[in-house]
Amino acid sequence: MSMNGVPAAGSPKKDLRIPALRRFALAITILNTLGHTVLGFETSLAQLCVALGTAYGTEILIELIASWSERRRPTFLTGRVAAFDFMLPSHITGLALSMLLYGGDRLLPFAFASVIAITSKTLFVAPIKGRVRHFLNPSNTGIAATVFFFPWVAVAPPYHFTENLFGGWDWALPALIVCTGSLLNTKLTKKIPLILSWVGAFIAQAIVRHQFSDTWLAASLAPITGVGFLLFTFYMVSDPGTTPSTRRGQIIFGISLASVYAVLMALHIQYQLFFALFLVCATRGVILHAVARGWVVGRQKIEAGPIPASTATPAAEEQARPLAV
Repeated sequence: MSMNGVPAAGSPKKDLRIPALRRFALAITILNTLGHTVLGFETSLAQLCVALGTAYGTEILIELIASWSERRRPTFLTGRVAAFDFMLPSHITGLALSMLLYGGDRLLPFAFASVIAITSKTLFVAPIKGRVRHFLNPSNTGIAATVFFFPWVAVAPPYHFTENLFGGWDWALPALIVCTGSLLNTKLTKKIPLILSWVGAFIAQAIVRHQFSDTWLAASLAPITGVGFLLFTFYMVSDPGTTPSTRRGQIIFGISLASVYAVLMALHIQYQLFFALFLVCATRGVILHAVARGWVVGRQKIEAGPIPASTATPAAEEQARPLAV
């Protein structure tokens, strides 16, 4: 970058993380607003406030501890814009958890999910070229941990997003999610190969299970038509901070996710989408550590993380920072 603010020749590419975060935060805020006023979300406003407030508080507390240990000023105290952008990941996480979990009239599960989601970004990290990045999708980790430790908590039911919609609006909402999600992942996150490989592999595993078991093909493919599946696909699976950046790595990640989903389905385990994503992200984290320690040796182009440790550039690292969905 030159002194006058104009990018110099050979300067790093523009960091797309903040624009993506802002657009994602706006989209999920609008969806939650509509959900509690028009769509008929089952979760209460109290549960939304608990999830959101806990996410905010946990994020701030971790930053205070980190800044104290590193003897620096907390990021959220360095300016209004910096504070706004700093809170975007926890804002997205809190809204996602309140939207995707159903706990009856209980508040504790939402607080628990938010704490797990935010702290997972600090506890579960992997080294990439001397720096650390979290490898577990925060929102997904919070959901998976909550339904595992609280068996009476469920994922939001399918009708949750369209209960009060009729006629053409039943098609309009999914179409809007597909369009906005495609635009976001094409222009900013660059995760279209991952999305296409995941959806394609999902369809393939449904056909395979239909051919070799007594599953009904239409029922196996039915999740694709749901709003929950679309949100999971376009706004959770595509998190750039916890998925590979190369096309080859994205394709492998998407196929792996569908394969693990199929195995969990065969084992009759509930909430397969969220557990499958957790297992694939966790496995990727193990691979990242193995590569960094020299336990795994492969070709230079092998994708072991959001950026291969041996070929990462500062510009690529900036672009690969997580959305922290």
